[in-house]
Amino acid sequence: MIARSWLYVPGDRPDRIGKALAGPADAVILDLEDAVSAAAKDFARRTVLETLASASAFVRINAPGTSAGEADIRALAAVEGLAGVRVPKAEDPDELRRVADALGVPVYPVLESALGVENALALATAHPLVAGISLGEADLIADLRVRDSGALAWPRSRVVVAARAAGLPSPVQSVWTAVRDLDGLRASTVEGRDAGFFGRSVIHPAQIPVVHEVCAPNPAETAWAREVLAAEESAWIDRNGQFVDAAIVARARWVLEIADQYVKEGKGS
Repeated sequence: MIARSWLYVPGDRPDRIGKALAGPADAVILDLEDAVSAAAKDFARRTVLETLASASAFVRINAPGTSAGEADIRALAAVEGLAGVRVPKAEDPDELRRVADALGVPVYPVLESALGVENALALATAHPLVAGISLGEADLIADLRVRDSGALAWPRSRVVVAARAAGLPSPVQSVWTAVRDLDGLRASTVEGRDAGFFGRSVIHPAQIPVVHEVCAPNPAETAWAREVLAAEESAWIDRNGQFVDAAIVARARWVLEIADQYVKEGKGS
């Protein structure tokens, strides 16, 4: 399955964790970092370990090199239910390799600083277990000292290019923090989808249907993809006058992979 929604849940809230795991999110991330106060880190870590004993989920650890991050890595080593880890404040490929070797599960570095963005390709190719890269935009805005989110256009393009250059999936978009502004979420997610992102980190279940809606190919796009793949020529002009070659065929396959996922859910055609 291609994950569209990645729901963050505080690791110290077992009541929310159970609901999240039973809910509609494609992926659940048990958060040990920003959503958990310093005083609650130990309790959150124990709660996450108890959860992973009977369920599978992703975990966002604290930054490697910090005392909390090192405790997370030690605790999560060889845990059966650990689907993967998001690694915040990623900047150093060697540090990322150390985390991947220690945990032996897919790692997802989150780029949250100017140095992280500059090292995007090095991080994306740091280890065979790197499964995706993304931006942490709130921290990045602070580090860049910008006042307009439009200044993130270049870092966003940078992470999209680095991900695809490394053969990784399209990056997952950063969270939309205005939880009640679903129209803003929709517009922002459409913009991200058009710019090469796919899927989104979310912080509230109400955001999930919007993200899934935006990720769905529209009927015309799906019909076009099926028509392209039904043709047998290696290169041709389609009925709309569009030249079709191997690159276009590859895009059509990607569109149908997503569309077929919605069909299996009973939400597409």
